[in-house]
Amino acid sequence: MSEYNYKAINRDIGRAVNQYDMISDGDRILVGVSGGKDSLTLLWFLTERLSRIPISYEVFPVYVDPGFPNGFDGELKAWAESQNFSLRVDYTDNAVVAHSQENRENPCFLCARLRRKRLFEIADELDCNKIAFGHHKDDIVETFFINICYTGVMSTMCPVQPVFGERFHIIRPLAFTDETRIRRFARDQEFPKFHNPCPTAKTSKRREIKDTLSQLYQGSEKIKNNIFRSLSHVNQEYLL
Repeated sequence: MSEYNYKAINRDIGRAVNQYDMISDGDRILVGVSGGKDSLTLLWFLTERLSRIPISYEVFPVYVDPGFPNGFDGELKAWAESQNFSLRVDYTDNAVVAHSQENRENPCFLCARLRRKRLFEIADELDCNKIAFGHHKDDIVETFFINICYTGVMSTMCPVQPVFGERFHIIRPLAFTDETRIRRFARDQEFPKFHNPCPTAKTSKRREIKDTLSQLYQGSEKIKNNIFRSLSHVNQEYLL
């Protein structure tokens, strides 16, 4: 394991958790696992930090299988068991519903919505009060531009978001972490790479925005951080 990547991500998580008061003693945290590098990194750190912090909480990793043919649920579960993670796999037909003829325009939106609905149901069943997602700094910036370009609204993901009258709090401990840093850490840890069977994974609106921003970032290393910083420094006097 690269000591630099570990320390950098650990520092980012500590900053986010402390600044937004994300985790408290006695929390029961459902971790949404997708099989990608981000959620695996989040699960690893939330579990690892338990041995060195003064509070205690429980972690419940959950993977909602969308129901695509040739899915990777078996491989993911085997890896989780090898790492001593008690992963729950929940089987759904979200993929079939989201990619039906009636919903061809935006299958990603419906699939994500159905997945999140199921995670809330499982969190309630497990009596969890927090739901942790592996969204990072790049996701937050990309979501901001997706909402501007495709919905006409200036908004993005929040590091902490209460839902259902504060029955749950969605938390994003990787909110201050760059995707490149997570990618390097996942490589160092030799996290498995699973084939995404979704037919629209490479043609989503998020992919379009990500590619556009990648070109923009080539102009300066400061651009992404400046965009991210601007999300908490809004001058409303100069907006319509």
